[in-house]
Amino acid sequence: MNMFDSVTVLAVDDVEMNLRMVKLILQDLGQFVFIGAHNGVEALAALERSPDVDIVLLDLDMPVMDGFETLRQIKGNEHLREIPVIVITSDKSEVLRTLGMGANDFMARPYNPEELKLRVMNHLRSKKLSDLSHDMNNILEGEVIKKTSALKGALEQSQRAEFEISLRLGRAAEFRDLETGMHIQRVSEMSKELARLAGLPAEECDLLRHAAPLHDVGKIGIPDRILLKPGRLDDSETKIMQLHTEIGGKILSESQNFPVLKAGQIIALQHHEKWDGSGYPRGMSGTDIHIYGRIVMVVDIFDALTSERPYKKAFSIEKTLQIMEEGDGVFFDPTLLRHFLDNLSIFTDIKQEYSDDAAGSPSVLELLAMT
Repeated sequence: MNMFDSVTVLAVDDVEMNLRMVKLILQDLGQFVFIGAHNGVEALAALERSPDVDIVLLDLDMPVMDGFETLRQIKGNEHLREIPVIVITSDKSEVLRTLGMGANDFMARPYNPEELKLRVMNHLRSKKLSDLSHDMNNILEGEVIKKTSALKGALEQSQRAEFEISLRLGRAAEFRDLETGMHIQRVSEMSKELARLAGLPAEECDLLRHAAPLHDVGKIGIPDRILLKPGRLDDSETKIMQLHTEIGGKILSESQNFPVLKAGQIIALQHHEKWDGSGYPRGMSGTDIHIYGRIVMVVDIFDALTSERPYKKAFSIEKTLQIMEEGDGVFFDPTLLRHFLDNLSIFTDIKQEYSDDAAGSPSVLELLAMT
């Protein structure tokens, strides 16, 4: 796994054999540093000594301090809460509780060693991308301070960096979802056009175009078994899937100084809120939902309905319009939906231009390889 300079893994389990097993499974992660702890107290002490830990594998049933309290303290500490935590448990009834406490994933014991390694690699990718975003923010702030004499140039550089971060995080989410990179590009272009039709200023239309790719960035934190499930989700899986809005909001938090990332946070949190208040995560309604969230909901649902997904075939334009019209005033802002339907050719042209099967359209893996 040579994409990382180094990887530090903290495994917490009171059974020494389990720690040795984890170390053996993960030993080919490249420059790999393994830290073992036998309870929560030892784990927290290790995190204090080694703040560069990249991921925590956490057992729940331990003496001195169990996994629940350890998880609570990790996610309650502003310096530690961004470290991904994979809970390892033999009791599936504990899964929802730990995910609700902020755990990023879980593995049911006994687990497949190869699956554990793949899950760890996925979360390490997400952690490194998040670190890149935070580091870039710090660099940008320093550059703006240092180049106050050339403010225009510094702002342009900041915007370019924001756009790059937005695109990379959006592609990371699409990579997890096994879709092509064209989905985020279509949502981006359609969002800009619907914003224009709604009368937003040109600057906001461009802002929305660059922020819209972040709408599903929270899917980075959804377990593979749910994100990639080919059939319908059950009630508990649906609740976990819906957490992607709040996860996205957390990933993009503390971005007040960066307009694209701040707009992306609003979109990530609100693009599943419904006009009638029946959406999630907060049950917002009407114009209490930010117009960015209302715009992205319209174009995202249009693109989802007309695209093939693991759980469905692509719907025809006719069936899609029927479904969307039934959502008028329920799912959708009636005014925005009318702008969309009255100018449908704009959006179908975008759909065609950035189609998944258009000649030369790159896949997500190809897009990542080009960056």
